Amino acid sequence: MSIHTWSHANPVILVLGDSLSAEYGLPRGSGWVSLLEAQLKKINSPASVFNASISGETTAGGLTRLPALLASKKPSVVMIELGANDALRGLPLSETEANLRKMIGMSKKLGAKVLLFGMQIPPNYGQSYTNQFKALYPSLAKEEKIDLIPFFLAGVATRPELFQADRIHPNVAAQTILFNNVWGAMGPYQPLLK
Repeated sequence: MSIHTWSHANPVILVLGDSLSAEYGLPRGSGWVSLLEAQLKKINSPASVFNASISGETTAGGLTRLPALLASKKPSVVMIELGANDALRGLPLSETEANLRKMIGMSKKLGAKVLLFGMQIPPNYGQSYTNQFKALYPSLAKEEKIDLIPFFLAGVATRPELFQADRIHPNVAAQTILFNNVWGAMGPYQPLLK
């Protein structure tokens, strides 16, 4: 097991997400990940961002791709923004939880800090499933002792004007809010960003 140190000259932040992080339907360079890169440049941070997000990605897909990404990028921080597509497909919550837990474990084994993005789904999936899905993220973060964004789409989800025509994907105007949700959770990583 490799023990990771903060002395990395050029720390890498790996973003493993779905369409919400892959600039789906947005002009290139306008998504929250691009805003994060711009912010890091602004503060002269040595950290770089590698966006490995793919539209339509599930936790199973992320889990399959993660070992190679960890091996090649050796990230200091792994941001996991996955699970919404699992829910939209009605996959068993136990499967989603197991996949997320494995990804968190792999990242921690490398010595990376993990930031989990809390997700929620519309209530039309049934109250029980919706509630269990929402509770999955905070309970995982607590058990695994990792950082959590309680709800990635906070400040966006209830505002129809911040969505593209499909009413699923946030538009350009929403990206600053999403970036702020992420940046606000990055306090623990400040030593790494300097």
